[in-house]
Amino acid sequence: MGGGVTAAQRPLAPLVGVRIPAPQLGRAAGLRPKLRFWLRALYDGGVSAHTAVILAAGQGTRMRSRTPKVLHELCGRPLIEWVLAAARDAGCTKLIVVDAPARPLDGLLGDDVELVVQPQANGTAGAVAAALDSVPGGRPVVVLSGDVPMISAETIAELIAVHEQSAAAATVATALVDDPSGYGRVVRGEDGALEKIVETKSDGDATAAELLITEVNGGVYVFDPAALSAALPGVGSDNSQGERYLPAVLPLIAAAGGAVGAHVVDDSSLLLGVNDRVDLAELRELAQVRIIEAHLLAGVSIVAPASTQIDVGVEIGVDSVIEPFTALCGATKIGERSTIGPDSTLTDATIGDEVTVLRSHLTDCEVRSQAGIGPFSHLRPGSLVRERAKVGAFVELKNADIGEGAKVPHLSYVGDAELGADANLGAGTITANYDGVNKHRTIFGQRVHGGVNVSYIAPVEVGEDAWTAAGSVITEAVPPGSLAIGRERQENKDGYDARRKRDGEDQK
Repeated sequence: MGGGVTAAQRPLAPLVGVRIPAPQLGRAAGLRPKLRFWLRALYDGGVSAHTAVILAAGQGTRMRSRTPKVLHELCGRPLIEWVLAAARDAGCTKLIVVDAPARPLDGLLGDDVELVVQPQANGTAGAVAAALDSVPGGRPVVVLSGDVPMISAETIAELIAVHEQSAAAATVATALVDDPSGYGRVVRGEDGALEKIVETKSDGDATAAELLITEVNGGVYVFDPAALSAALPGVGSDNSQGERYLPAVLPLIAAAGGAVGAHVVDDSSLLLGVNDRVDLAELRELAQVRIIEAHLLAGVSIVAPASTQIDVGVEIGVDSVIEPFTALCGATKIGERSTIGPDSTLTDATIGDEVTVLRSHLTDCEVRSQAGIGPFSHLRPGSLVRERAKVGAFVELKNADIGEGAKVPHLSYVGDAELGADANLGAGTITANYDGVNKHRTIFGQRVHGGVNVSYIAPVEVGEDAWTAAGSVITEAVPPGSLAIGRERQENKDGYDARRKRDGEDQK
């Protein structure tokens, strides 16, 4: 299997035991914020343990779905898992997710996630308040939204760095957008400092002048835990929605003497949220562009990006080619110099080097190096196609092991079977593996030669170098090197057609 790259970029791994001299840290000023974050953490003696609180208790009624909004998938990963992955990669070692009273997320997130319940749907400030008892003191706490999936580890790390460098009590990520509709507006004073954030969910929430502001709240915050705990009780619900809005805590922190900062994120798309399925579709297009771009930059050829679907967890080796109208889903892994497609769907499949998959559907199976699949083949779960083997046109495999160099050329169903190395099954081969109660296996030895239109009634074993005659039904073991003939002897009935026609005339 060749090396691969996942489009969801992994964090820069902490270099255990490595210390960077202080003068060299200055040279990192031009590096990406995430790299600066890790370098600073290493110099300080290790990665700082931050806490992330992810708000995920919203009803999501506009999704028109029985599935909680944050569990809707975006390119193979639930929305909230995108946020959790970014938080982990940014160095947040304590992860708290705020759930609704029914606890729809219980048991669905990682073992490192603590679930807390917001007892009533009273807004984002209420959600954060529900998590406060689980937030440790000292280190900053990052507040994220479970429906803002494109937030990156770099952006979180950058916001933490800005927050710590400025000794702020609260820092909020903002963005400049062409169309600020639906977002809270960032109101700044004459000196440019953040004054407040006004919501725009209903008429009357903001003034006409405030609605013209194009700097919006991204819903990502970093707080000093003590300042947050002190200010949260003062957040009321005097608004058209009757909710406690988290942005209302910022003026309270400032009034108590804490510094409040607003950091503008360069790429506003990182702060896009999902309210309905239209938003989800738009984010899917954006995520696909970024995933595909990452694979292209890593040495993968994607012939028609606009017609290609690749999930975030997919790995593809260098010099592999992805042909048009191909979908690579789940945890699919593809080696180097393989060609996948066109018109192929792979889900949780493992593909070796120099493999060809043409117009086929593969699920939870493995195809090893230099094997060929298709066209129009279906590999179902549990199938293994070993090195240099061939599975040809209109073949279905299920829980089958196809040996090295073996061939199942076309028009066959091979289920619950083992095919030895260099064996060759004829067209129309069927393994009858199910008796209505139990599944049985068919075992083919090495170098077996199967005739066309042969049915093997499992359990049955065909020995090495054995042959089966065309049209046979094999119900008993075939010894090695033998020829098995399992069909009725042909009998010809002379004059049949004439008698048939005569009988037909007599019946008129």
